Parts: sequence; C-alpha cells; structure tokens
Amino acid sequence: MSFAGINHLAVVIAALIGFVIGAIYYGALGSAWTKAAGLDPEKTKFSPGLFIISFVCELVMAYVLAGMISDLGSGQLSVWHGIVAGFFVWLGFMATTMVVNHRYQGNGWDLTLIDTGHWLLVAIAMGAVIGAIGT
Repeated sequence: MSFAGINHLAVVIAALIGFVIGAIYYGALGSAWTKAAGLDPEKTKFSPGLFIISFVCELVMAYVLAGMISDLGSGQLSVWHGIVAGFFVWLGFMATTMVVNHRYQGNGWDLTLIDTGHWLLVAIAMGAVIGAIGT
C-alpha cells in the first residue's frame, strides 16, 4: 500500500491515532485549556466541522511526516527512528511556532504548555506508527 515511498495505510493509522490522542488529551485537560485560552466554557461550541478540519490536518501532518522519514531516512526504519523524527519535527516546527504565536497573542505559558504537550504526543505517536508500519 505504498506510493512514492509513502505507505498510505501507515499515514491513515497515524492520523487516526493522533486524532484519538487529541480527543483524550483535551478531554482530560479541557477545563484547564479553556481557562488558559481565555474561553467561556458556556459559549464554547465545537461543531462537527472543526473535528473534520482537525482530522484532515492530522492526515496532512502524518503524510508529510511519512514523506520526511522516507526521504531523510538511511534506509533503516524502526519505531525508534519514527519517534526521533516526530520529536524533531515537533521541536523544530510545532513547538517553536506555538511559542511565538502564543507570545504575540498574549497567551500565558500555561496554554503553550498544554498545546505543545498535545502536539508532542501526537508527533511522537505518528512517528512511532510510521516507523513500525513503514513508509
């Protein structure tokens, strides 16, 4: 199930796992997140469209991560290689972008820690899945 070095099954599974991690993570930290984000829980509504957009973005993220792992890999792929790649993508792109955006938006570090923690788990899980199943 691969095309151009990308295993589409691994990408879909990685995206699904990332989506589930988000649901569990923000389900557990929902109150802390809404407070840190300055949102009124009574007025906060999450439409099905937001969840669709979230999944599509996670699918793109998993696809790009698989492409990076495939192109930059040494020919040897493992769960560990995937985890390391996911961590570096998180550190270099996700965490840094969120720190900058949250600082300019005037958000507190609590929101940054919550959101970057989520994306760390997602990036590592996606990398592990892609490393385990293959690109």
